[in-house]
Amino acid sequence: MSRYNARESEPRWREAWAAAGVDKAVEDRSRPKYYVLEMFPYPSGRIHIGHTRNYAMGDVVARYKRARGFNVLHPMGWDAFGMPAENAAIERKIHPAAWTYDNIAAMRDQLKLMGLSIDWDREIATCDPAYYAQQQRLFLDFLDAGLVKRRKSTVNWDPVDHTVLANEQVIDGCGWRSGAPVEKRELTQWFFSITDMAEELLSAIEGLDDWPEKVRAMQSNWIGRSEGAEVSFRLAPNDLVPDHETITFFSTRPDTIFGASFCAVAPDHPLALALSNKVEGLAEFQEECRRMDTTEEAFETAEKKGVRTGLEIIHPFDSDRRLPVYVANFVLMSYGTGAIYGVPAHDQRDFDFATKYELPIIPVVSPDGDPEYRIGDAAVPGAGVMINSDFLNGMDSDAAKSEVMNRYEGAGLGRRKTNYRLRDWGVSRQRYWGCPIPVVHCETCGVVPLRKQDLPVLLPDDVSFDEPGNPLDRATDWKTTTCPTCGGAATRETDTMDTFVDSSWYFARFCSPRDSEPTNRDAVDYWLPVDQYIGGVEHAILHLLYSRFFARAMNDTGHLDSTAREPFSSLFTQGMVCHETYQTADGKWRAPEEVLRTADGATLRDSGEPVSVGASTKMSKSKKNVVDPEDIIEQFGADTARWFMLSDSPPERDVEWTASGVEGAWKHLQRVWRLVVDAAQLPDADDATDGPAIRAAHRAVHAITEDIEAFRFNKAIARLYELTSQLAGVTDDSTVRTATKMMVRAMFPFTPHFSEECWRLLGGDTLLAASPWPEIDARFLADDVVTLPIQINGKKRSEIKVSPDADQKQIEALVLQDPVVMKHLDGAAPRKLIIVPKRIVNVVA
Repeated sequence: MSRYNARESEPRWREAWAAAGVDKAVEDRSRPKYYVLEMFPYPSGRIHIGHTRNYAMGDVVARYKRARGFNVLHPMGWDAFGMPAENAAIERKIHPAAWTYDNIAAMRDQLKLMGLSIDWDREIATCDPAYYAQQQRLFLDFLDAGLVKRRKSTVNWDPVDHTVLANEQVIDGCGWRSGAPVEKRELTQWFFSITDMAEELLSAIEGLDDWPEKVRAMQSNWIGRSEGAEVSFRLAPNDLVPDHETITFFSTRPDTIFGASFCAVAPDHPLALALSNKVEGLAEFQEECRRMDTTEEAFETAEKKGVRTGLEIIHPFDSDRRLPVYVANFVLMSYGTGAIYGVPAHDQRDFDFATKYELPIIPVVSPDGDPEYRIGDAAVPGAGVMINSDFLNGMDSDAAKSEVMNRYEGAGLGRRKTNYRLRDWGVSRQRYWGCPIPVVHCETCGVVPLRKQDLPVLLPDDVSFDEPGNPLDRATDWKTTTCPTCGGAATRETDTMDTFVDSSWYFARFCSPRDSEPTNRDAVDYWLPVDQYIGGVEHAILHLLYSRFFARAMNDTGHLDSTAREPFSSLFTQGMVCHETYQTADGKWRAPEEVLRTADGATLRDSGEPVSVGASTKMSKSKKNVVDPEDIIEQFGADTARWFMLSDSPPERDVEWTASGVEGAWKHLQRVWRLVVDAAQLPDADDATDGPAIRAAHRAVHAITEDIEAFRFNKAIARLYELTSQLAGVTDDSTVRTATKMMVRAMFPFTPHFSEECWRLLGGDTLLAASPWPEIDARFLADDVVTLPIQINGKKRSEIKVSPDADQKQIEALVLQDPVVMKHLDGAAPRKLIIVPKRIVNVVA
């Protein structure tokens, strides 16, 4: 009994919890519900210790809330569709399903070793036909509700992998996997109409009080609401495109119109396409633009270039003034109208472009009102007083905006308009391992949705990955079908859905994962919204925004209650687990278990070859700086890993995984174990018994309760460290055993196996997993003494310690006996002595 044996103890307690069914969740309206959910993992093969940090956090919350009397739902699933499985199929010559389900089995076993309080009966995998059949039902309902559209759009096309790529998958103009130069193609794609909800999604951010401010700001910026003017300016007469009479622009700064020195359209703007073969060098420039890296960062930092078309725009307020028209690489067809008029003095992109092509830079907004204001080496955005602007001169920017828009509307040139940066969500993907889109193509009837009784559309098993492109295009037997409308020959849609669709509604499916409909209304009405969602900040925009859209779309189609417009009440974004990196001289990354660290440096364990030690970074398989949780569990136990990950730093910050840190956590648990062994020999105190140990325990658990509620897990553990020291230092106190039991109960959410073992040793005859949180007795929270500062003539000079129950006379007597006070009074009585109970004493000498 001198040492805690995690290897023997932990499996036994997991079996006991499973046998008691403590993690099972059922609707019980007699109790308050609490739904805690972590972002579910992709089954990539194995979980490293970094993955488990957010699951450990969720487990602390789940176990704590259950102890506080809540009916807790804490499920787990797998985000199982996607390209990595197809890559594995190609590389390993196995079916994606076999690779995926093997990984799920391995990772499920790893998570169970961590002792997570999860209702595994609710487990789902998005690649399971039982899941994606319901997703197909949702698609059809969204289609009926007008929330799904099919239209042509310009996409990034990988000519080797024959698939559409997201902007983030285009690296230096090439496909992230094939390395081939990416092409811009116009394809017919399926879209979810998220822009229809842009204003609601934006305005509702204000109500997400329990979301990190950073995430709220990121979502707001992504939606990107901007108010301005949509106006059409006349093209000067020309022979190049006589059918094009105007160009339509959207501008958020109509006040700066007199500072415009050029116009520019996107390379794929209809006007640019009409000019492709009429302007020298334009077709080549457009092709160069199609190969650009389309990530936002690359787009912003790329050199601003363009081709002058020979066309000119007539200035709307000065018919003698002409603005040259360019095709430019920094104008996007997907924003506004795909055309801008450039105001170089007050927009940096326009400034860079005008500088390159020696175009006029005319300041029209003076920040300080100086009519002689000049622009230096950079654009000066922002508001001010109008200059060089004809009838606007002397107005402030806001007044000028209003005046210009009034004149546009009066002349029939345009109108006020609100634009959004947010674009509709393209969900078509040219790959096999995804949810099939439940429509067919009929030569007679066109695009026809399937009937719900014909669902699910199952993926065919007999496919080949030997050729590039989508295997579904080659699955002739699967593709060939009949039209549900006319009964004639038809072809199935071979695009599958973006995997972001799979993860956008799983929170609702967990409420009734075996139901024959996407949701069971009784279940979702009880469990939703998710009370606490936990995951990485890297999902702050797309996943969370898409989930918010899905909650609204499912609401509008009757799958969720009319009040369930937001899926997650509270969001917590955890930091990463980091580890230093190791490389040998040949540049190869080495895993931590291969490296021997000494005071002299680092070497490979097997050969002694020197190893360079790099910075501590997020654990990743590519750099091999990952730690397998099974290795830690085998050596120290799961609770040691949990304790260290939760204690080392605030949960929103990164934590550096170190061997010494883990060993320190293990040593502390052994210290607690020895304390428990000793306390187990003592009797329990009567409930009314007072003493230093019980007072320390109540004060610590009171603070720990507040810390867990506020996600200050590291502070809660620091209090448990302190309480351990306090109890170990107490002698001749009959409340030590009772206080130790209280400490063990407070440790349970962090170290569940260890705490159960300690509880049993202390005589507990019930599972802590099914026991209530310790009750705090206010009697034991009162301070033994109160420290009162003494101010003399307005300055603090001394202090006294008194009983909390001391009356005014007792305090006054102590003050007048204080040596510092006596010295200042020099034998005289104070002119005033003011006592603020439990706060301060003021002496006026």
